[in-house]
Amino acid sequence: MRTLLSAVGLFVLAGTVAAAAQAAKDLVGSYTLVTAENVKPDGAKTPLFGATPRGYLVLDGTGRYVLAVTRGGIPKFASSNRQTGTPDENRFVVQGTIAHFGKYTVDQEDKSIVFHIENSTFPNWEGTQQKRAFSLSGDELRYTVPVASTGAGSAELVWRRAR
Repeated sequence: MRTLLSAVGLFVLAGTVAAAAQAAKDLVGSYTLVTAENVKPDGAKTPLFGATPRGYLVLDGTGRYVLAVTRGGIPKFASSNRQTGTPDENRFVVQGTIAHFGKYTVDQEDKSIVFHIENSTFPNWEGTQQKRAFSLSGDELRYTVPVASTGAGSAELVWRRAR
């Protein structure tokens, strides 16, 4: 009887591990940004990166990722040299972009992606773990950033698998 219970336990555990591995495997790929919205505490939504945001997210099969989002239409630097940008040019870039990279894990139990951020254009996130509740439906990945880097409310991002 004890052997039977142990075998059943191992079977259930193996199934749980396989389901988590499958969920992580299902996320692997490259995605383009569809929308990025700030969600205020009253539920009101506004675009985080303007009407035409651009972004790319890559989740590889080894647990590494890279993410970059920009506001569409950021003005070019008049000097054509990013080292000599004006205060306004620099402000547009800083406020109109976010990028980070590192490792990621998937928590199947609570349907979340955890980004283990190694470096970021928002230095406050460097060395942190950022948990994102997600859903994956066909080629569409949605997740929520509980505290947006803007400091106001949360953020919802929708990505479409790149083909």
